Amino acid sequence: MPMSRRVLPIVLGLAALALAGCGGPGGGKGKVLNLYTARHYDADQSIYDAFTKKTGIKVRWLEMAAPQLIERVKAEGAASPADVILVADAGSLWRAEQAGLLQKVDAPELDKRIPAGSRDPDGTWWAVSRRARVIAYDRAKVKPQDVATYESLTRPAFKGGLCMRSSDNEYNLSLMASFIAHWGKAKALDWAKGVVANFARPPQAGDIDQIRAVGAGACRATLTNTYYYLRLAASPAAEDKRAVAAVALAFPEQAGVGTHVNISGGGVAAHAPNKANAIAFLNFLASDEAQRIFAEGNHEFPAVPSVKSPPDVAAISAFKADDLSLSALGEHQAEAQNLYNQAGWR
Repeated sequence: MPMSRRVLPIVLGLAALALAGCGGPGGGKGKVLNLYTARHYDADQSIYDAFTKKTGIKVRWLEMAAPQLIERVKAEGAASPADVILVADAGSLWRAEQAGLLQKVDAPELDKRIPAGSRDPDGTWWAVSRRARVIAYDRAKVKPQDVATYESLTRPAFKGGLCMRSSDNEYNLSLMASFIAHWGKAKALDWAKGVVANFARPPQAGDIDQIRAVGAGACRATLTNTYYYLRLAASPAAEDKRAVAAVALAFPEQAGVGTHVNISGGGVAAHAPNKANAIAFLNFLASDEAQRIFAEGNHEFPAVPSVKSPPDVAAISAFKADDLSLSALGEHQAEAQNLYNQAGWR
């Protein structure tokens, strides 16, 4: 059985990055970019290939979950070969910054392309794509007005009707962190307890599995990132077509603070051996070409407002987004996990 795209770069990356501190043709200096990434999307390979074609700089990447990635870079210390750290969550970016794993750089082109609310004011990280965490619901059993807020999921009407992924998932942690920032811990805990009381089954699997469960009638609503729904909509599989036909998306809090939005983003590693290449790579991620790949290949919202989205992404782009500081998603993440634990959300 061939290796998946997700496993292969880890294997290759370990072999390649072992040479990264040596210098010379096979080392970390020159026409190479050592990327540590927590993103796991097939479209990213197209971005790496496009960057190499444009610049001649070869991308060597190591892929793992954000917590493990952060701990690895910590352990490597000043000897780390990482040039760029890229993650799929603002809270993870904040943790990397707080751990001193990112360096401040002068990147005027990035600052020009990425809006102020989607980058660190001190120049340590920038968003490369955006996604909203919305409610996916059964069209036949739930009315749009029944899912107009995140709090609606705690109502008795949803008893035995919610499917969710685990509480330690970074998307759920950042969502809860936003509730703590807006509501305070007491109300955020009540929300988590109310959702747990309405579980149809124990938390399991990922967002796509939750959407499929709603489509199959196993539950009536779930939380999901927008691009997962659009990925199913683009799937040729009959099962996925049936799920999308049965499921609709609600963008909560349109009459309030707006729908929760998270980002993928990155910055230059603190001890980057190829700093110039790292900045060039981040600039490329903010280019029209790369932004279109994020949107077309993985159905994410572009981080650069001037980039035109493909029709499927554009069709769900007209919503009010929560403008909460992205740093708050990291600042409250530990509290978020504690509240989920108290609520019994595994």
